[in-house]
Amino acid sequence: MSVLDPIKPNILSARLIPNVHPDFAAQMELRPEQRSLALITCDIDDALYVSLDEATKKAEVEVVYAHSFYAGSAHASGPLSGEIIGILAGPNPAEVKAGLEACIAYATEEAWFYSANEDNTLAFFPHTISRSGSYLSKAAGVPEGTPLAYLIAPPIESTYALDAALKAADVVMRLWWKPPSETNFGGGLLSGSQSACRSACLAFQDAVLDFGRCAIKY
Repeated sequence: MSVLDPIKPNILSARLIPNVHPDFAAQMELRPEQRSLALITCDIDDALYVSLDEATKKAEVEVVYAHSFYAGSAHASGPLSGEIIGILAGPNPAEVKAGLEACIAYATEEAWFYSANEDNTLAFFPHTISRSGSYLSKAAGVPEGTPLAYLIAPPIESTYALDAALKAADVVMRLWWKPPSETNFGGGLLSGSQSACRSACLAFQDAVLDFGRCAIKY
């Protein structure tokens, strides 16, 4: 694998619950109209987070649960666990199926990590979201449809590269995922125009690639 080669996520499992049991719905604090669920697991958490957000733009669904697993997919609890579980809720099976299909399509076609060094031991996620859905809009505290830069890397790389991204583009830091996360990475959500978010992603990428070339520099 070479520098900037894509590291694509694998969808490990997906199931529909056409009519969720009332007791389960109560525990999940679902609204009365949210009767159907789509469940999905993936071996790369951030790829699925942005893909779940994409689903909210393509179907009448809401992300009602999404959580990364501790220590990452290399230490998964089972063959279908991966690094994350996500749950979409909607009014009927057709809507959650449409949301699930949109989520899977985005994960496999758009939401990729990239290698920052030749041996693929350093990976990062410099992802531009042209129009946020309901899930990431709520996380970032911005209106739906806001462009976002979704930036993820290992702890020191993400901390250094986030600062570089903020300095390189007219963006605002909306959320900092302080390292370590459940998967021992860090990152943030930045908002701005689409072009500004793309510039922030490129600056983040350049800063992470610099670590791939030389870890100690001061």
